[in-house]
Amino acid sequence: MITPMEIHNKEFSRKVRGYDQDEVDEFLDKIIIDYEKLYKENSELKDKLNLQNEKMTQYINIEDTLQKTLITAQKASEEIEKNAREKADLIIKEAEIQAKQILSEANNEIIFIMKNKEKLMKDVKVLKTKIKTLLESQLEILDEVDQLNDKDGKIDNIEEKEKKTF
Repeated sequence: MITPMEIHNKEFSRKVRGYDQDEVDEFLDKIIIDYEKLYKENSELKDKLNLQNEKMTQYINIEDTLQKTLITAQKASEEIEKNAREKADLIIKEAEIQAKQILSEANNEIIFIMKNKEKLMKDVKVLKTKIKTLLESQLEILDEVDQLNDKDGKIDNIEEKEKKTF
């Protein structure tokens, strides 16, 4: 690419029937000014474009990093959710096992209590029978004592009568 300085320093050879040198110089001066502006603009635009490309590269890198971070976060989230489900399942299974164990122990306790109740009821029946038998025997003894007392009373009465009569 030709620079404005090269245009400025360019000299043309002279010929006999050539162009008017002042007109050419004046025209070249205008071209130099316009070309210099365009050259500077072009240079500034290239710099801006390079800067924008650098920024775009940074944004692309940031986007890639964000995508990787999102993917990592999604995988971590899925892993956490999976672990939570597994833990919940484990807790539920343990709770079910404990519930079965508690129910089993309660059933065993009920069976034990029922057996004890039956034994106690039999013991109470036996005890009632023994007490009844004991009471009946005591009543019989009391009846016999009463009968003896009645006889003794008659004997005592007879003895008293006899004493009176003697």
